[in-house]
Amino acid sequence: MISRPSTAARLRGGGVAVALVLCAVWLVPATGGQSETGVHAPSVLYEVSFPEAEHRWMQVAITFTGLPPVPLSLRMSSASPGRYARHDFAKNVFDVQAEDGAGHAIDPLPSGIARWDIEGHDGTVRVTYRVYGDRIDGTYLAIDDTHAHLNMPASLLWGAGMEERPATVRFVPSPGRDWRVATQLYPSDDPLTFTAPNLSYLLDSPAEFSAFVDRSFTVTDPSDSEHTPTFRVALHHDGTDGELARYTRNVERIVREAVTVFGEFPRFETGRYTFIADYLPVASSDAMEHRNSTVLSSPGALGTQPQGLLSSASHEFFHVWNVERIRPRSLEPFDFEQVNPSDELWLAEGFTNYYGALILQRAGLVPLSDTLRRFVSAIDTVRLGPGRQFRSAVDMSRLAPFTDAATAIDRTNWDNLFISYYTWGETLGLGLDLLLRARAADGDGPAVTLDDYMRLLWERFGRLGGDTPGMVAQPYAQVDTRAALADLTGDPAFADDFFDRFVEGHEAIDYAPLFARAGFVLAPQGARGGWLGAAPFRFGREGARLIAPAPFGSPLYDAGIERDDVVVSIDGRPFSSAGQLDQAVANHPPGERLRVGYSRRGDIRTVRVTLVQDPRLTLVAQERRGQRLTEAQRQFRAGWLGSQIDD
Repeated sequence: MISRPSTAARLRGGGVAVALVLCAVWLVPATGGQSETGVHAPSVLYEVSFPEAEHRWMQVAITFTGLPPVPLSLRMSSASPGRYARHDFAKNVFDVQAEDGAGHAIDPLPSGIARWDIEGHDGTVRVTYRVYGDRIDGTYLAIDDTHAHLNMPASLLWGAGMEERPATVRFVPSPGRDWRVATQLYPSDDPLTFTAPNLSYLLDSPAEFSAFVDRSFTVTDPSDSEHTPTFRVALHHDGTDGELARYTRNVERIVREAVTVFGEFPRFETGRYTFIADYLPVASSDAMEHRNSTVLSSPGALGTQPQGLLSSASHEFFHVWNVERIRPRSLEPFDFEQVNPSDELWLAEGFTNYYGALILQRAGLVPLSDTLRRFVSAIDTVRLGPGRQFRSAVDMSRLAPFTDAATAIDRTNWDNLFISYYTWGETLGLGLDLLLRARAADGDGPAVTLDDYMRLLWERFGRLGGDTPGMVAQPYAQVDTRAALADLTGDPAFADDFFDRFVEGHEAIDYAPLFARAGFVLAPQGARGGWLGAAPFRFGREGARLIAPAPFGSPLYDAGIERDDVVVSIDGRPFSSAGQLDQAVANHPPGERLRVGYSRRGDIRTVRVTLVQDPRLTLVAQERRGQRLTEAQRQFRAGWLGSQIDD
């Protein structure tokens, strides 16, 4: 049984395994902390301790001072920056208690699933609670005896109406543990003390508190030789120092290549950007952007899957400009208590997805063949996705609250109705980049590329910044992105055509002639045999179980075969593996009707299925087909996929 001393006793007591203290002092960062009357407001205090870290919970004590004579409304976030769905972090909060400045107990009154009201206080309130956390990723809280991995919305209660109050943060390790802090919070002269100028910045500042290893490097701003931000890689993993050194070198190559798109770095509030990475067997695969940092997590080790890890780092770092500063109006300010639907995720996330891959290619960190496979996979996903007939890329963006790591217990038909705005947006970025380059090559438009478009968005909406740290003064709306393309090209008709047909419409871009400009051939796979469709099967002794809805318009769908049905035979021949099924189908041409046996809830049935031609594409370099590149193709390819760093 765990005893529960008073808040004051816990603040005085010793023996805490690990603690994080947000000191309540009248120390206000120069960048914020004023009330509406212009008077500096006192900091909010947090003490976060881990007396039984092995049991995955932490204890939090909060002190609010200088409160007005009205009830204090405590809130727990339901949303987290970088996520677009509700996550209801209050489900992990328990044992909430409160007392006033004299130590008198006050009952916290629940006023909602994530709200507590504190009435009858004397201007000071101390609140204690415990919160459970056992998921290492970019969204939740993770605690064990090796570290504390804090996403602040999943960790900290906060007071409504005190969003402008600053905080002073001091991390206190327990005896015998040489733990350090990796965070984007403002540093101080004390290496374990930090500040946050407001609640928004605090909740957007993840922290890794552990014996992580780290490396740092600096990169001079291409536009200002006096501006040289520091980049820190803080890694909690089981690998070697050599793996960390190689990973850091590759991250530096990503940073140096990414900045060429915009021509300059943002002015990081602390002068530093931090990559916080947890690559551990117990971690979940995730990546999450923040104002001046990112969280990267994976069960994979540096030595086994570096390309996938670098892909996440490249994507998230591009968010430094796109999303964190070039920010949709729908996400600014971020609502920590509600979902944050947005029409612009095709650009905010999708274009970032495109540049994540493009920067890896430009930096020479991936083979060209891998980049081409990625592009053609994205194109096929959008081109062949049934959801495109029902919704546009803008519509898909609006569905993020249902799909961005959101959970539901009922089955859905998302396989047929949804195409990820990451993927669709990636193809839009790819297509627009190639269209702009092709127009320039033909003399039909100015010599601009998607890099120039992103730079224009940066100049109009990102560079301006704002008076409040962590906030964006000039967020954009969908109409602004259309206007920017018209201004960039000097051709409003071109901009309207692109947005009307491909962004807000349902058409797919014709990529084949665009890829040909760079000496790449986009063509059908050329399989001679028939095809059953892109059906997700799970194979076993009984046959192939369809584990997701049959794709609309596929041979299986048209034949009436649906999810949970088990295909047991093709023309009377049983099979138990993907290879056997593919071989059985490949022996028959498109248009042939095969007799397919399947089981539905134990009932054996037979149906005729008409095979179709496999519509999927391949994308290969001309030289792989024995065709020489022209000089124009060579220059087009180099300008697009080659490094943009000036020698």
